[in-house]
Amino acid sequence: MNAYEQLEAHYQKIDDLRHIGAITGWDESAMMPAGGGAARSRAMATLNVLVHDLTVAPQISDWLMACENLALSPLQMANVTVIQREHRQAACLTSDFVRAQTEAVMASEQQWRISRAENDWATIQPHLERVIGLSREEAAMRADAGGLGLYDAMLELYEPGVTSSQLDTLFEPLKTSLPPLTDAIIEHQAKTPCIPLGDHFEVGAQRELGLSVMKTLGFDFNHGRLDTSHHPFCGGVPEDVRLTTRYSETDFLQSLFGVIHETGHAMYEQGRPKDWLTQPVSQALSMGTHESQSLLMEMQAGRSTAFLTYVAPKMRAAFGRAGDDPAWSVDNLYRHITTVRRDFIRVDADEVTYPLHVILRYELEKALIDGSLTVADLPQAWHQKMTDYFGLSTAGNYQNGVMQDVHWPAGLIGYFPTYTLGALMAAQLFEAAKVSQPQTLQQIANGDFTSLLCWLRKHVHNRGSAVPVDQLMTDATGSPLTTDAFLSHLRARYLS
Repeated sequence: MNAYEQLEAHYQKIDDLRHIGAITGWDESAMMPAGGGAARSRAMATLNVLVHDLTVAPQISDWLMACENLALSPLQMANVTVIQREHRQAACLTSDFVRAQTEAVMASEQQWRISRAENDWATIQPHLERVIGLSREEAAMRADAGGLGLYDAMLELYEPGVTSSQLDTLFEPLKTSLPPLTDAIIEHQAKTPCIPLGDHFEVGAQRELGLSVMKTLGFDFNHGRLDTSHHPFCGGVPEDVRLTTRYSETDFLQSLFGVIHETGHAMYEQGRPKDWLTQPVSQALSMGTHESQSLLMEMQAGRSTAFLTYVAPKMRAAFGRAGDDPAWSVDNLYRHITTVRRDFIRVDADEVTYPLHVILRYELEKALIDGSLTVADLPQAWHQKMTDYFGLSTAGNYQNGVMQDVHWPAGLIGYFPTYTLGALMAAQLFEAAKVSQPQTLQQIANGDFTSLLCWLRKHVHNRGSAVPVDQLMTDATGSPLTTDAFLSHLRARYLS
């Protein structure tokens, strides 16, 4: 075998171990009994160390150098580029650090589930201090290895090629535009209040409705499944995608649109380049790109009047509501799913206020990493920003404030900005899809997502990590990422 072929064989072994880790991680979040936590943490730490050691194996550097003298295809060259980045990112960490961080993160995440339910900041604080301390160490090591700033070194793990200065440029128009836009929309919507839908929706019926919608969107149940968890997520591997949601008996829309969101993630995974699944070049391009696929399905397509035209009869049938009930008309259901309000919870936020939730977290985690904010002061800092951005107090309300997300207990520093990058990408991609295929909305109204999914397969899913984000966006939409399509979409949907 030549050097490139040896690289491919080596990374197939790494992919096999990551496959095991992905399914085991899903099980830990969705199925594992609480008493299994300590043993699972130890096992996952051992697995992560094995993957790390394979990723930093000394022969990789030799193979990468030898590849410079080989005639490689464009996809092979792209694969080498992604491997080079992964190797550099891993080589700056020791196996002992990877083990310590994995154990700390898993203990923290398990405690978070308990502490959040009890609104108990005191019990999660020491775990979070440990995790953030390790994240600061990690940022310093990555910054030295990559020549980046502390926060940018962490951001690169989720959004390669993007810096915090670029984020600041994209986020500034949102910070300026969204507060007055929110005021205008709330005032506009107050003129036509929603008619209540009722206060009890059987969980079994919610699940069946969600499964039906997943099938409509194009999810392949031969290679995936739906379960429940504390926090909705999409995990697993392309051949076996694991989605979760959570149910509220008083609000079926929460779970339904959570399912649509995670199905967007899942179909991205199922659409990755089939012949390259064991190689890094097949991986999702970035977490922002991943989020664009979930938000395109949930927000752009799923909350359109076209989709409501199709799904409203399914909703009525699921919960035994009459077709002539004005509460269950398309117009009233549309008002429910597009209601804008200032609220505490990010995952339940509307698409207008959601970016401010993300910007709040982005600003706080930058301060955590550079040391200008301590974990002990985090609840007060969160409260202040919630007051500034939303006019809401989270004093003493840790459960719906600083403890509401799993990301920081799980050590995912640099992840939050990708949610808003994804929202911007989703708007720009969906607009391009509609221009390219003018029949898109009518097809959605008929429950036919085939053409939209084919367009996404071609322009996003099948490209894997072969090109940078700016090139993907330019190829698909004609321009790099901006805020223009997103802000235009909000004004058209909510004020026209």
